[in-house]
Amino acid sequence: MIKIGDIALGEFPLLLAPMEDVSDPPFRAVCKENGADLMFTEFISSEGLIRDATKSVQKLDIFDYEKPIGIQIFGNEIESMREAAAIAAAAKPDILDINYGCPVHKVACKGAGAGILLDIDKMVSMTAEIVKAVDIPVTVKTRLGWDEHTIRIQEVVERLQDVGIQAISIHARTRKQMYKGQARWEYLAEVKNNPRVKIPVFGNGDVDSPERAKEYREKYGVDGIMIGRASIGYPWIFNEIKHYFATGELLPAPDLNERIRVTKNHLDFSVRWKGEKLGLLEMRRHYTNYFRGMPNFKPFRTELVTSEDYGHVLELLETIGNAYADYEFQ
Repeated sequence: MIKIGDIALGEFPLLLAPMEDVSDPPFRAVCKENGADLMFTEFISSEGLIRDATKSVQKLDIFDYEKPIGIQIFGNEIESMREAAAIAAAAKPDILDINYGCPVHKVACKGAGAGILLDIDKMVSMTAEIVKAVDIPVTVKTRLGWDEHTIRIQEVVERLQDVGIQAISIHARTRKQMYKGQARWEYLAEVKNNPRVKIPVFGNGDVDSPERAKEYREKYGVDGIMIGRASIGYPWIFNEIKHYFATGELLPAPDLNERIRVTKNHLDFSVRWKGEKLGLLEMRRHYTNYFRGMPNFKPFRTELVTSEDYGHVLELLETIGNAYADYEFQ
């Protein structure tokens, strides 16, 4: 049984990665329904939290059905991160997660996210202060290093464990790689084989199918897998992986009716949570993924992403269901 503190996550948990502008409550809801064992909020700016910025505060919204749920924060100032940690903990998540992995320029080049991989001492000091500031388990998400020449992941895991983190998720790429090139899971195997490391180690990067999840589980010995991009528009991947682990058989791809049902649920939550205008706007990034591979879909997609009326979008989804009634996903 894999545990973070007292939180039991099963024998081999599947985690939903925190993704900016993606893993909001509506998206998390459909992932939870489809088998995600542990989820995280979008990353939240420490400076935004301590200044009570509306966008940052709204990201603290979590719901009982999501539990266990982690709130993730990022920043480059130790005092701000300590204060933000306390604010986040007051929202009563099960876990507080620290983002030491975001590779985007505006974050990393200010010394936050993956930028802190250039200053391991500061990373350790910041983590120690956050652990002392809250009374819930603290976890970390990070990368292998800034670039090929600064991969110190063994040292990072040992030192963060020593100051009190209770699990770590590692994206098996460097910051320089961004999301390109092959993920280097062999480094995760080395972490797992380190007798000094006692905390759960979750792997992230390139897991996009049940077969690959099984291969990486067996080959690299991680305690669980964190899934990000492969879940966008395809929340079914969590249950598909679990079924494959249990039976060795692949579930059939979700049919069109199921895709429309989940899309409607996602849309409904988005509109209820953020209002019709913003809810519709933020759903636009998901339609292509939910209906990926369908032939001659562009006219429908164009109408979906330009409509500003909730009722019209629901009618469009019904029309799509009728127009592609005989289509079978592979």
